[in-house]
Amino acid sequence: MNVDAIKKAVRDVPDFPTKGIVFKDITPVVADPRLFGDVVDSFADRYRDRGVDAIAAIESRGFIFGAAVAYKLGCSLVPVRKEGKLPWKTVKTSYQLEYGTATLEMHRDAVRQGAGVLIMDDLLATGGTAAAAASLVEQIGGRVIEMAFLIELAFLEGRRKLQGYSIYAPVVF
Repeated sequence: MNVDAIKKAVRDVPDFPTKGIVFKDITPVVADPRLFGDVVDSFADRYRDRGVDAIAAIESRGFIFGAAVAYKLGCSLVPVRKEGKLPWKTVKTSYQLEYGTATLEMHRDAVRQGAGVLIMDDLLATGGTAAAAASLVEQIGGRVIEMAFLIELAFLEGRRKLQGYSIYAPVVF
């Protein structure tokens, strides 16, 4: 994975979604077919022989990477969504994020008991969203293999909230 090219492609958007936040926009990465393909192939290579039965992809940018990697690995994709967005019976959890609170949901039957689950999102910030996703996976009997992010904002110390989980984030700001 060409980390330098990814860092150059990521765009900073000040005051989004709220004043004082500098949003890391990954759309230029996914707009470049070669760069996006490199990212997806790198993730797929990393997890090919790791016992991944499902990828729990976090709404919404996690869907981009999670779907592509799930396809490459031949495993299922589990959408982890904001409250009220899933049509079937769900488990839910609420959590703090850097600019407010939120609730995530996942279908109750999304993961079989003991299944190996990779949690994917585009970015690790404070760790609240990923911790909530792990809680959902574990509530229904899944086993978190690792949490994978394209980007980590190290200054926000999200790894602290995720102690006990293996974290992979190749691009660090």
